[in-house]
Amino acid sequence: MIPASQLRSGMAIRYEGSTYKVLIADYHPGQGKMGGVAHVRLKNLDTGTIWETSLRGDLKVEDLPLEKKAMDFLYSDSGVCTFMDPDTCEQAEVPDKVIGEAARFLIPEMRVAVEFLGDRAVGVEMPDFIEVTVTDTAPPVHAQNDSTWKPARLENGVEIMVPQFIKTGDRIRLDLNTMKYMDRAKAAK
Repeated sequence: MIPASQLRSGMAIRYEGSTYKVLIADYHPGQGKMGGVAHVRLKNLDTGTIWETSLRGDLKVEDLPLEKKAMDFLYSDSGVCTFMDPDTCEQAEVPDKVIGEAARFLIPEMRVAVEFLGDRAVGVEMPDFIEVTVTDTAPPVHAQNDSTWKPARLENGVEIMVPQFIKTGDRIRLDLNTMKYMDRAKAAK
């Protein structure tokens, strides 16, 4: 058991009978007789729902050991993503709803860190940035202001906003946390 004031991003906890992963933890110490408060954003590891709350700094929560294994993505079927350990060939399944919107960016043989709570796979740690191909967008306009953006469809069907100079077939880097365009991908030499 640890106090809520010691919660950090990436930890797994049990609180009020449910298991959560701490996405954001921000502790504010109190003044005088007023105790400190931990503002946290928690992701339920069973349902994938996000919950933002404030906890008293001295509130005890159960710290759970979260283990990470590098695994290859195999396929997605019926709302479940299947991963395989490249060393032992053991497979693990994680529901799409737990992975979230980033599940649409998984491609076969992509290596990611799968998080385990005991023997149960409870999450996937996706890379912060990913390279994708633009499959459909309006033709580039070079004479316009650089601050204007246009919609573009990516190879997996996701639509994002990109700058005017991006054209169909370009490889771009995408920030998976914000789902926003970062820059053009560097060409392989």
